[in-house]
Amino acid sequence: MIKDTIVDGFHNAPHRSLYHALGLTDEEQSRPLIGIVSSYNEIVPGHKDLDKICEAVKLGVAMAGGTPIMFPAITVCDGIAMGHTGMKYSLVTRDLIADSTEAMVMAHGFDGLVMIPNCDKNVPGLLMASARLNIPTVFVSGGPMLAGRVGGKKRSLSSMFEAVGAYNAGKINECQLTEFEKKVCPTCGSCSGMYTANSMNCLTEVLGMGLKGNGTIPAVYSARIELAKHAGMQVMELVKKNIRPRDIMTKAAFKNAIAADMALGCSTNSMLHLPAIANECDVPFDLEEVNQISEVTPNICHLAPAGPTYMEDLYEAGGVYAVLKQLEDLGLIDTSVMTCTGKTMKENIADAKVMDADVIRSKETAFGQTGGIAVLKGNLAPDGCVVKRAAVAPEMLVHEGPAKVYESEEQAIAAIYAGKIVKGDVVVIRYEGPAGGPGMREMLSPTSAIAGMGLDKDVALITDGRFSGATRGASIGHVSPEAVSGGLIAYVKDGDRIAIDIPNYSIKLLVSDEEIAKRKAEMPIKKKEVSGYLKRYAAMVSSADKGAIINKK
Repeated sequence: MIKDTIVDGFHNAPHRSLYHALGLTDEEQSRPLIGIVSSYNEIVPGHKDLDKICEAVKLGVAMAGGTPIMFPAITVCDGIAMGHTGMKYSLVTRDLIADSTEAMVMAHGFDGLVMIPNCDKNVPGLLMASARLNIPTVFVSGGPMLAGRVGGKKRSLSSMFEAVGAYNAGKINECQLTEFEKKVCPTCGSCSGMYTANSMNCLTEVLGMGLKGNGTIPAVYSARIELAKHAGMQVMELVKKNIRPRDIMTKAAFKNAIAADMALGCSTNSMLHLPAIANECDVPFDLEEVNQISEVTPNICHLAPAGPTYMEDLYEAGGVYAVLKQLEDLGLIDTSVMTCTGKTMKENIADAKVMDADVIRSKETAFGQTGGIAVLKGNLAPDGCVVKRAAVAPEMLVHEGPAKVYESEEQAIAAIYAGKIVKGDVVVIRYEGPAGGPGMREMLSPTSAIAGMGLDKDVALITDGRFSGATRGASIGHVSPEAVSGGLIAYVKDGDRIAIDIPNYSIKLLVSDEEIAKRKAEMPIKKKEVSGYLKRYAAMVSSADKGAIINKK
């Protein structure tokens, strides 16, 4: 145990003196030291109540004979950061979180960890850290917020962004807009649809790093506090049995995560985060596998923004375990994998049942016979791009239209609000990739404006940036190579025809090779002047198809 090198022996008396400065008794110093990585803060709604989760985890650790010690992790609220420079600082925090957690653990010598994340980059950042550190670890998130209600219907944050577009188009008045503002986010927690935060919290369960209910128990339910106590107790079992993250997050576990992602209809951002986590586990992750798994995996859940159900409904319907049971019955997952319960997935889900067949459907009644996400390739994205197929209207699955090209998110939003986008258009937003942005901004504002104006069934959006999990419509992100790296997206011009065929995983710029060669000679690549952390990040980050990881060389 780590305490053997930091606490025991006469030569470690200075270390013990500092532990005594913390008020730790000899008895506490003799027990396994468990780091509680708390992402509590007062600016992110999903994290506002994590102090209560932290206290419950600490109690669970102490009840099981360990000594809990809390230290913090940062997080950015994507909703608050949306649509301005702040969004450049969202994805980049994933690596700050992983690096700072590594530093804290290695400097202070913990025997085990309980990670308490909740929001978009915080969850994958801590999963990356757990794989890198590879000491016994359990995750317990803060949980989703309850759905709001406006006009007798359940609503969420995506409804709010779309209401802005509707107001701009004159479809609702100021009073109605204010009602949305006051009601769509009624409690603390991660936003209530199958957006990125909830996608990653559910996939943490699938990967085997979170206990049952981690992804779906609402933040305000008392069951979430009980879950936190059990997480604290369970990490002590993992320490005793020496079960580590890399014993759990194997190649089979990641394939299970892709299958569950397809069934649940998760955020496209999972196609950035799963490769990054796999990279820390030294597990190969090929985007080609995504389409292979998608081809045989039915999309059995349609949570917001794809459909009218929310995380609270998924919880009541049986949660992630019920979805996994459905996939096991179809032979689509490997249930022999180890999990943080100390049992296999097969043992975990043995008694799982679907309690609401409208929320978690069967293969026969599925929303689609293929998965919720598709990776498209073609001359416009030879290394791939990603679309949330489950949230695309049937009439937009195959589309060809003229390009309207914008050099930034701000330019695109201004054009949308000015009424310059019309039915049939393909909006292209470039120089927003991992290095070109830098930071690969999430673009909920333009997609919501399109949807709010009633054009989501008529207009496609393509970018080397990324889209929010709250986005719906033919929104295609992660175009690789990105514009700043000389990808073909840098040479698209207004009026060019772009052909999208989601069922056949294809995206093409319908311009001759001769014309493309001419443009490459005439159109210079544009690079933005940035400073501080963003400058360092832009110099080191990989392309989106690799997970926008920080290159280790």
